[in-house]
Amino acid sequence: MVARQLALFITLEGVDGSGKSTQSRLLAEALAAAGRPVLLTREPGGAPGAEAVRRFLLETSLAFDPLSESLLHFAARAEHVARTLRPALAAGLVIVCDRFFDSTLAYQGYGQGADRAVIATLIRLLNFTPHLTFVLDVAPEVARCRLVARGTRIDRYERFDAGFLSRVRSGFRAIVSHYPERCIPIDASLPVPTVHAELLAHALRYFRTPAAGLPGARDGRA
Repeated sequence: MVARQLALFITLEGVDGSGKSTQSRLLAEALAAAGRPVLLTREPGGAPGAEAVRRFLLETSLAFDPLSESLLHFAARAEHVARTLRPALAAGLVIVCDRFFDSTLAYQGYGQGADRAVIATLIRLLNFTPHLTFVLDVAPEVARCRLVARGTRIDRYERFDAGFLSRVRSGFRAIVSHYPERCIPIDASLPVPTVHAELLAHALRYFRTPAAGLPGARDGRA
């Protein structure tokens, strides 16, 4: 019973350069330090088959139709859910995931023009929804500056222009407005420690809520 009450599925979303990967790691480390059993994972990826699809999706020389791209993301996601996320939640772990299905809706739906009704159908078929989603919001120009300053290899999504990032940001904001019971907007332009403290405070608050009262992954809500 104790393990079931600990289980929680947290996702972090936002445009590239919003700080998701850094904040995911910091949140997972802080929850582990607080004595919570934590799994840190990412999308696309998080399972062997899903990681193979990730390498394919991020290859800069490839170009996909938006619907094809959406389907590839959900193929990787289905593997991630089956091989990693459902077993982890059943074992009572706290899952911290860098991106989930909201990214497909924002990037492929709002950003690239894929049919959002089709994406919504795929989300329902997946039948696995986060309990809590942090949406890190930052202006596209700030995000681009961070990506340049990072100095690492630029993947295919990070090559898109500012107009694309603006559409993706608008998509994430629409998702927050549609699902306020699950999604919490976070000002990601603030210093890293400030953003981390806000995320941790929200996450710890959820542990004081009875597990049966949380929407999301355990009851399959989308």
